[in-house]
Amino acid sequence: MYKDEKFWDRIASKFDRIEKNDIAYTIFIEKARTYLKADDTILDFGCGTGLICNEIAENVTCIHAIDISANMIAICRNKASERNIRNIEYSRTTVFDEKFKEGSFDAIIAFNIFHLLDEPEKYFQRIIKLLKPGGILLSATPCMSEAPGLNFVLRFFSIFGLTPKLNSFTHTEMENFFLKTSSMTLVLNRIKPHSPQYLYICKKHLNQ
Repeated sequence: MYKDEKFWDRIASKFDRIEKNDIAYTIFIEKARTYLKADDTILDFGCGTGLICNEIAENVTCIHAIDISANMIAICRNKASERNIRNIEYSRTTVFDEKFKEGSFDAIIAFNIFHLLDEPEKYFQRIIKLLKPGGILLSATPCMSEAPGLNFVLRFFSIFGLTPKLNSFTHTEMENFFLKTSSMTLVLNRIKPHSPQYLYICKKHLNQ
C-alpha cells in the first residue's frame, strides 16, 4: 500500500468530474505538445485518470503512465480502450521503480504532483536521472506557500484525512530544486492569472 493510496482510490470515480473543467489541463496539454516529438518515449508521473496522457498519446511513440492508485489506473486504462489508444503502458508504481532506467525518457510529465510528495527534492533528482540528455520535464505545480489561506484550509482538512498532506514551497524554491540537478529553466510562470499553480518546464543539460 502506497502512502495516500486509499485517498486517491476513494476519489478516483469522481476525479474527472472534479478536474475536467479546469482550464489548466487545456493550457498544459497545448503547451506540452509544442515540446513533444513523434518518436518520443514519455513518462506520465501521477497520471490519474488519464486526462493528460490520453490527449497527447497521438503526438508521441510511447507513454508509460504511472500512479499509486489502482483505481485511477483502471479508469485511465478503460478510457484509453474506449478511444482505441494503444501506445500507453500502465503501472501502479512510482518513479523509483527499478524497471525505469536512467536516461530512458525524452520527456516526463508531472502535473499537480510535487506538492503531494514527501521530500520532493529526491523526486526531482530521480526525474532528472530518468531523462535523456536534453530531455524535458513538463510540470504544473501548486506552490502552496504562495496561497497561505488555501494552504491553511487544506492542511486543516489533511488532519482529518479529507485531503492528502501537502508540501508547501514557493515557485523560486521549486526552481532551485531543479537547478541543483543539472537542468535549465525554459518556462516558469503562473498557469492561470492569480493562481498559485505554476507551469514549469526545464531541460536536462546535454552533457549530463
